[in-house]
Amino acid sequence: MNAAGARAVRSADDAGARGLLDALARRGWTVGVAESLTGGLVVAGLVAVPGASAVLRGGVVAYATDLKAALLGVDVDLLAARGAVDPDVAAAMAEGVRSATGADVGLATTGVAGPDPQDGKAPGLVYVAVRTPEGAGVRRLDLAGDRATVREGAVGGVLALARELVRPRVADM
Repeated sequence: MNAAGARAVRSADDAGARGLLDALARRGWTVGVAESLTGGLVVAGLVAVPGASAVLRGGVVAYATDLKAALLGVDVDLLAARGAVDPDVAAAMAEGVRSATGADVGLATTGVAGPDPQDGKAPGLVYVAVRTPEGAGVRRLDLAGDRATVREGAVGGVLALARELVRPRVADM
């Protein structure tokens, strides 16, 4: 793993991979991850936490747009109309990875790491999505910095959103 990858894994742990895994375990839920611009960094951050195998089912890196449809079931018409960097695509990826991995919770990242725009979208534009048995959320991130910084920000962003949506309600504790 290169230095940027190692930083992203440390960042994922610092951003709360352990907290997410603990919350998932308390809920009795498993997780699957669909990644585009992060290229496996979210899963790597989760796997870095001892005991992750208790809740982590796996991940799908669907970097190419056609793989988002083929592996994750994202609607081809949606991809053709809006491109891969879109909130509805992120939501579909999160739902698709639940199905693909048999997980209770799906996490997804899609965006433009840079340095060049993609489909007319500027570097730093990222969408993260989470789907749980109780609901879903999508968040737009506008991240500044180089490619590694944008990817690290996407990892932290999806983990933060996941922690918010997975955190047990007070009545469940």
